[in-house]
Amino acid sequence: MKNNRPIQLPSIEELEAEIYRQKHRQTQHHLLRNALYALITVAAVTALIAILFMPVLKTYGTSMTPTLEEGEIVVAIKTSTASQGDVIAFYYNNKIFIKRVIALGGAEVDIDEEGFVYVDGERLDEPYVTERSIGNGDVEFPFQVPDGQYFVLGDNRMASADSRSTTLGCVEPDDMLGRVLFCIWPLNRLHVIH
Repeated sequence: MKNNRPIQLPSIEELEAEIYRQKHRQTQHHLLRNALYALITVAAVTALIAILFMPVLKTYGTSMTPTLEEGEIVVAIKTSTASQGDVIAFYYNNKIFIKRVIALGGAEVDIDEEGFVYVDGERLDEPYVTERSIGNGDVEFPFQVPDGQYFVLGDNRMASADSRSTTLGCVEPDDMLGRVLFCIWPLNRLHVIH
């Protein structure tokens, strides 16, 4: 049995509405695709910047307390040069350490029995240190920092493996990852590193 009903063609308004809906759908897909491409591009550029110029690091241990707490996330800027007082990240035995530069190459470092640090005979003002210690290192003081190297200490002098030990020793510029600039996580500890 055949259906003999006449075929009803859509009206002009219905056709225009369908054309509008199809164009709107294409526009939405186009916008979504472009937004996705933009997000992927931004993510790739951000990752590239982080890898090449501004590494993001997570802290482990308590050697930099109170300046940096364990588990905090910091941002560094890639460089192989530092100044006295800078907090730097460097490679040692396939690990990344974060310590403070106390003295540059050619300087003489001394630490007295109370844990006060002297560079070229002048006692350092170290407001970032809460507990002083001479440490358990095997370096004899006064110590002459080799030319072109950095003598580094952790801010927590009681619990830091640093240049007071010949095992770690002084940091070579080639081993530097960069200067640590900011703590970015957790948000309640967001600060510039001094």
